[in-house]
Parts: sequence; C-alpha cells; structure tokens
Amino acid sequence: MVEAQDAVEPLHVVAAIIADGPHVLACRRRAHKDAGGRWEFPGGKVEPGESPGDALRREIREELSAEIDVVGELTTDDTRVGSRVIRLTCLRARLTGARPVRSTDHDRLVWLPPADLGALDWAEPDLPAVRLLAASAE
Repeated sequence: MVEAQDAVEPLHVVAAIIADGPHVLACRRRAHKDAGGRWEFPGGKVEPGESPGDALRREIREELSAEIDVVGELTTDDTRVGSRVIRLTCLRARLTGARPVRSTDHDRLVWLPPADLGALDWAEPDLPAVRLLAASAE
C-alpha cells in the first residue's frame, strides 16, 4: 500500500554545477531561508512548462545576475526533506561572462576544487552530486 505522502508529486528543482577552471561554485543559504547556513549548488524550482535547462538559466540570472550555458546533466536524485520529496537535477554549466560576486538567496559564494566540496555542510538534496564530484576528483 502506498502512503498518501509517497503519492505526492516530487518538487522539481534544478541546480548548476558551474565550473571555472579547476573550481566549482558553492553557495551558502542565507540564515532566514530553508536549510539556512547550509551549502548548495545555485538554482531553484522548475516552473510549469519550463525545461530544466530553461529553468536553470532563469534561476541563475535571477539569483546571481549571471549568464550560463548548460552543457550536460550530472545527476538526478530524489531526497525526502520533511514531508516533501525534492527531485534535484544537477546540470553542468559554464559561465558566459564574469564570475558572480553576490546572490539574492545566499550570503556566501566560494569556488573550490571538487575534492574539497565535502568539507562544507551541504543541504541534503545536494549531497549525491557533491559525493560524485568529489569521487571523480580522486
């Protein structure tokens, strides 16, 4: 028997794995946001009718005032957070301009080698991508 909460459609979210040379962008959520103080890859919800790539380009423009090209998918994982399931698709992206220096949703932006990502306190949905990136750097 499927429980009612398991039958709820997952919340579709996209995140950007933005590489610049040997470093990847990590962003710390502002304290007043869900998962405040924890690290994540930047992105957000996929709106109805949007493709994941279109949603990600929009979110990065809104959050970071930056433009990106989406170059491929890294992972898609479902993570239960409280009573909700988050379906996070992490897409590899490349900046088409300067590195972002501020964010509307984050209080800190850092560029790290993939091997160092595991040292941060990550939001649960981002952990599978962090583990994959860190393992591929070994």
